[in-house]
Amino acid sequence: MTNANIDFDGDGKPDMKVDLKTLIAIAMGLFSMAGVYFTLLSEIKAIEVSVMRMESEVKMNSEFRIKWPRGEMGALPDDAEQNLRLLYIEKNSDKYFSDVDELKLKIKELEDCVGLK
Repeated sequence: MTNANIDFDGDGKPDMKVDLKTLIAIAMGLFSMAGVYFTLLSEIKAIEVSVMRMESEVKMNSEFRIKWPRGEMGALPDDAEQNLRLLYIEKNSDKYFSDVDELKLKIKELEDCVGLK
C-alpha cells in the first residue's frame, strides 16, 4: 500500500506516515459528517418555517375568534337570509299592531252598539 508522508512543522522531514486507505477513510468520514450537518441544518430550517406558519395561523385564528362574533369579518349566507326575514317581520310588525288596535276599536264599537258592557 502507498504511504503518505505528512510534514507538520515544515522542516522537510516527514513527521507522520499514513497509508492511503486511512486518508480515504478520514476524507469519507469528513464528507459524511458534512452531509449529516447540512441535512440537520435543512431540517432545522424546515421546522422553523413550519413554526412561523403555525404562529401565523394562530394569530389569524385569534383575530377571527375576536372579530367574527362582532360581525367585523362578514356573515354566513344563512345569517344574511335570517337578517332579511327579521327585517321583513320588523317592517310589518307596525302594520300588524295597528291592525290589532283597529280590530280592538271595532270590537269596542260593536260591544257598545249591542250594549254588552
